[in-house]
Amino acid sequence: MPTIGVNRDLLFERLGRTYTEEEFDELMFDYGLELDEVTSEKAMLEKEQGVTAQGASEAIIYRIEIPANRYDLLCLEGLVRALLVFQEKQEAPRYKAIPPTSGNSQQLIIQGATAQVRPHAVCAVLRGVNFTQAMYQSFIDLQDKLHQNLCRKRSLVAIGTHDLDTVQGPFIYNAKPPAEIKFKPLNQTKEYTAVELMQLYKSDSHLKHFLHIIEDKPVYPVIYDQNGVVLSMPPIINGEHSKITLNTKNIFIECTATDLHKAKMVLDSLVTIFSEYCQTPFTVEAGEVITPDGTKLTYPALPYREEIVDVAWINKSVGISESPESIAKLLTRMCLSSEVIEESKVKVEIPPTRYDIIHACDIMEDVAIGFGYNNIQRTIPKTNTIGDQFGLNKVTDLLRQDIAAAGFTEVLSFSLCSRDDVAGKLNKDIESSGAVHIANPKTLEFQIARTTLLPGILKTIASNKKMPLPMKLFEISDIILQDKDKDVGAKNERHFCAVYYNKNPGFEIIHGLLDRFMQLLEVPYSKEGNGYFIRAADDPTFFPGRCAEVVVKAQVVGKLGVLHPDVITKFELNNPCAALEINLEALL
Repeated sequence: MPTIGVNRDLLFERLGRTYTEEEFDELMFDYGLELDEVTSEKAMLEKEQGVTAQGASEAIIYRIEIPANRYDLLCLEGLVRALLVFQEKQEAPRYKAIPPTSGNSQQLIIQGATAQVRPHAVCAVLRGVNFTQAMYQSFIDLQDKLHQNLCRKRSLVAIGTHDLDTVQGPFIYNAKPPAEIKFKPLNQTKEYTAVELMQLYKSDSHLKHFLHIIEDKPVYPVIYDQNGVVLSMPPIINGEHSKITLNTKNIFIECTATDLHKAKMVLDSLVTIFSEYCQTPFTVEAGEVITPDGTKLTYPALPYREEIVDVAWINKSVGISESPESIAKLLTRMCLSSEVIEESKVKVEIPPTRYDIIHACDIMEDVAIGFGYNNIQRTIPKTNTIGDQFGLNKVTDLLRQDIAAAGFTEVLSFSLCSRDDVAGKLNKDIESSGAVHIANPKTLEFQIARTTLLPGILKTIASNKKMPLPMKLFEISDIILQDKDKDVGAKNERHFCAVYYNKNPGFEIIHGLLDRFMQLLEVPYSKEGNGYFIRAADDPTFFPGRCAEVVVKAQVVGKLGVLHPDVITKFELNNPCAALEINLEALL
């Protein structure tokens, strides 16, 4: 979860009273937050750098852990506003998007070429802002927090904030070849082309992490004003010409994105928090976006929506017995203005700051926070139940001990593997494996969920070839297979797999382990009834004539045999292997 750092003295000044550390920690807990650390700028620098930080401030900083979905609490202003409403010292503000008092709305015109890289954009204006150093720093910090959190490190959305008085609309959002883009970037003294900037920022500890987003694109996004002044090259850097200073009065905000919904969320979060500093508090001047097909859209929308919740359901879910009026009051303290509309119903108004409210369950959670988790009375469940270990896991744990006692060492391999591991290296076809594929694998090693435990053990042996022979390894874990009858389209199966690796195949060792395994499960050897037996089988993974399948109750539950030399070679092994794999669930 994200952690914000706020100046303690400034925080207490905005809250209207001074707290002891214990009192503030209690307030944070009451609101569902956590005071993570009490530190200072100097202490943080010394901790990071390991040396004495000369000239760093010693002002006390409270580092507070914020839920990842509470974008409205990611800065001092949002946190103070929420706490004051929670303490009933002020009412939740009403946010409004208003047209400009004079002239036309600021326009952002999107060109068709942007569809190749970042097709969406939104904009708005904050008028009459009077920055102090603390406000300015909080404004910048909030953008960084949103970039890391909601914007997914700028891959979904990139925020640009500009001094509106230094540029002139309408603004053009276009995409051009890198060599054709030239401007003076933020905090630089000369102009660079986009190609030069990408090289320059490869060594920048902050910006180098965002270069990959557009580096391989044929065109780069860029925003100009009507005079050709570059405002920004999203998602990398803003221009020096329009940078915000302490003297900035009017702020033009633009958000470019690959996800329009996320762009709206980011814009709403940013403008609602800092609109309190506008000439008319909690109002935002709407901007107009013109799409490539000529459609005109106005942002921000600042939507309010309503949900109706059942009081009896909330009381039962939380474990309290509050009246509808009390529930409405608790929700109002959580910045969700509420009123009773029926004897057992409450109408809840959700503001544009609370994008975390998706379902009635989220409203119920806010009731629990407003009521206080410590105030919920502990009760003994009305139904008597006896906790017990899940049967399959209990059998698995018992088997682990006895298989280890038989001289085998347990391994724990990855649940994800490459397609080649379960197909090509085992002389099988990936199409018939029933594997669950990952849509966007990050590496070639983790492309699918494993359909067999064998590759994991063989890769473990390959990584430990310096160990003395013989190597006797086993694993009891889940594999994952496609299953159209399941709501998620896949199922888990508990498998047991063992491998004997030595200078001779050791089929008799694996066969003996199978007999011990069945003995532990009390399955007798018999070709009839409930017993088990083995019979010859063909499998491309095993050496011809050296493979058998395990049959229990006329059902094939596994295979054992000597691995094919091609399989051994593909896993970079030099000695023969005997292997056994059984579907444990089929036996239970």
